[in-house]
Amino acid sequence: DRMSMHRTLCGRPALQLCRMFSSRSLPTLTLFTKDPCPLCDEAKELLQSFKHRFILQQVDISLPENRQWWDKYKWDIPVFHLNGQYLMKHGVDAALLDKLLQDIEKKNM
Repeated sequence: DRMSMHRTLCGRPALQLCRMFSSRSLPTLTLFTKDPCPLCDEAKELLQSFKHRFILQQVDISLPENRQWWDKYKWDIPVFHLNGQYLMKHGVDAALLDKLLQDIEKKNM
């Protein structure tokens, strides 16, 4: 069955393999952005070394349906949420992101 296969694949030795097949175990990093946004572009570059450790979701705050985020973050982008919780703004704090991702990864082992 699917759960026993998941347990087999997700044992410690096969953790990387598990991550490749189980996106549910990856946290979601949400980037609140707009176009153009040079600071957002810079932030995305800094995220490249972490990209295998989360699912990146981008929210364009300039779209009409995202008006609530425009009102909240128009002067602060890039803004990041991790699993729906505010994380950081104005750029990427790589040390903080790495620590929080490590905490999540330990819980998922």
